[in-house]
Amino acid sequence: MTEDYERHAAKMAKKKAARDKIMATKTDEKGLVIVHTGKGKGKSTAAFGMIFRCIAHGMPCAVVQFIKGGMSTGERDLIQERFSDLCQFHAMGEGFTWETQDRARDIEMAQAAWEKAKELIRDPGNRMVLLDEINIALRYEYLAIEEVLAFLAEEKPPMTHVVLTGRNAHPDLIEAADLVTEMELVKHPFRSGIKAQIGVEF
Repeated sequence: MTEDYERHAAKMAKKKAARDKIMATKTDEKGLVIVHTGKGKGKSTAAFGMIFRCIAHGMPCAVVQFIKGGMSTGERDLIQERFSDLCQFHAMGEGFTWETQDRARDIEMAQAAWEKAKELIRDPGNRMVLLDEINIALRYEYLAIEEVLAFLAEEKPPMTHVVLTGRNAHPDLIEAADLVTEMELVKHPFRSGIKAQIGVEF
């Protein structure tokens, strides 16, 4: 048993030395373009986790919701009630496209949300801006992908992080991003007839 512990300790020491060597080369900092996409659950949830990290560190941040907005959510209520001094929250959607059934109105709302997003991103005081479900607006061409990419490349302050969520992220956005995570669907209770539940989905 002692021999196993010693072998494990030696293996971990070797791994730590290799890891420390790699970490010593990672010295740069920059504002990241982060994409959460995929069919699995958790894209917005993970993004809000980063927003709450910013809040915990006293870093000003902001959220713009492009599709959601018609119903109350736990994260929105908590931010607006407790952390509005650090995080601006703009729920500018009117619900999912199959609920609104008005393309002209959806485009109008998405364009308004994008104008607010640009305003918030341009402010170098905001360390992170979450564009929740913007990928849906891009997929349905409520916004032009070329305009969004050009803005992020040319006008985003160097140290501002921008997080873009929603399934079916545009390939050009994936190419331009610094960090991309695809949530893979393995199982979902919805397929078993279980509805969205408070504390899990909203």
